[in-house]
Amino acid sequence: MSSRTTLGVAAAALAALIVTAVAVASVTPPSYIKSAGKIVFCSDITYPPEESYQGSKAVGSDIDIGTALAKQMGVKADFKNTGFDSIILALKGKKCDAIISGMNDTATRRKQVDFTDYLKVGQSFMVKKGNPEHITSLASAAGKTVSVESGTTDRDFLAQQSAKLVKQGKKAIDIKTFPKDTDAAGALVAGRVDAYFGDSPVVVYYISKNHALAVGGAPIAPIPIGVATRKGDALTPAMRKAMRAIIANGTIKRIVAKWGMTNAVTLLNVK
Repeated sequence: MSSRTTLGVAAAALAALIVTAVAVASVTPPSYIKSAGKIVFCSDITYPPEESYQGSKAVGSDIDIGTALAKQMGVKADFKNTGFDSIILALKGKKCDAIISGMNDTATRRKQVDFTDYLKVGQSFMVKKGNPEHITSLASAAGKTVSVESGTTDRDFLAQQSAKLVKQGKKAIDIKTFPKDTDAAGALVAGRVDAYFGDSPVVVYYISKNHALAVGGAPIAPIPIGVATRKGDALTPAMRKAMRAIIANGTIKRIVAKWGMTNAVTLLNVK
């Protein structure tokens, strides 16, 4: 091969790399993100398969999605482990630029932050294999002890449903909260509660790792989850544009499949 041909091939390869880089960094981030060269995401990294630690490395579907969003803006993604019950305060206090943590988009939260939704996720009970307490619905959880992570909509939803059961003359759900979701799930494994309640993808993940566990009934009340940003922040429109791009190019679909969540979630279109 002549040197001219070699140079031509090298030039073509370089041009392809440049085109790829331009295609990837398709969204202009706010100046403060561009100058920092990164987006710092607050994430409660105790919620597999969405976010958890593998050794000292954060892994999971949200970690991959956050990384893909940052790549669209030509910057890196950093993930700051933050307890879920204080995660919105951390964002508003500028401890991070955005939240990606399986966060449900609710009317109450929308008063505090903006959302870029990307998946719709149901909630499920997780029980011991064979379902000895016969928990298959909210009504069947009356009088049972159920673990859940504190500060979550899962916990709030359980409390609301428990109050409804009491009004119907039934026993309340005995709700046990834990600061880490992994601890809430561990309470079921240890036999300290009758069931665990959480997002369906998380339940499916736990069961895939421990075949002594099972799903209790069908998913309940699917809710959109999204990336949260500060109200009126210039990052919000950039985040929505980046999310539209990774949904359109199939990145989200591939990430969901990679983490075994395909049958537990519904992909959304960003408006």
